[in-house]
Amino acid sequence: MIIGYARVSTDDQNLDAQTDALAAAGAGRVFADRISGSKRERPQLNKMLDQLRDGDVVTVTKYDRLARSLKDLLEIVETIGERGAGFRSLAEDIDTTTPAGRLVFHVFASIAQFERERISERTREGLASARKRGRIGGRPPALSPAQKDEVRRMRDEEHRSVPEIARLFKVSERTVRRA
Repeated sequence: MIIGYARVSTDDQNLDAQTDALAAAGAGRVFADRISGSKRERPQLNKMLDQLRDGDVVTVTKYDRLARSLKDLLEIVETIGERGAGFRSLAEDIDTTTPAGRLVFHVFASIAQFERERISERTREGLASARKRGRIGGRPPALSPAQKDEVRRMRDEEHRSVPEIARLFKVSERTVRRA
């Protein structure tokens, strides 16, 4: 039996494109999660893995719907294999029910992991370079140094309430407390 698995990261994203593609690929049943791929505990994925039988083929539209890291992807595909089932990804045309498909799967997964690590590395390098030039990332401070002095004076010397000061400066109470 062809079993589909679909996943989107947030509730406002739509599963229709994935479920349509899985139905067109012959999926007799589709399990779907609305949860980040970085979360290992995905209820529908776990349910699907528990119900796998010998000869089933787990099918996804893209392998990143199944996992976010190479390690996680390999673990899940290994679990699928231990249950006597195969894995198929439509976009990458990977099918682990064949020796060639298993080879292609491992090569693609390795390349994807390499690319994610390179993106992360380039991001860190870019941030370090920006810091050397005096740029600081993140959100700008809500209060200027002069406003912080005034907030501290009002809070500590005039003993005004934190909520009142927050309303006056149009900032959160936490910002007033940290000033």
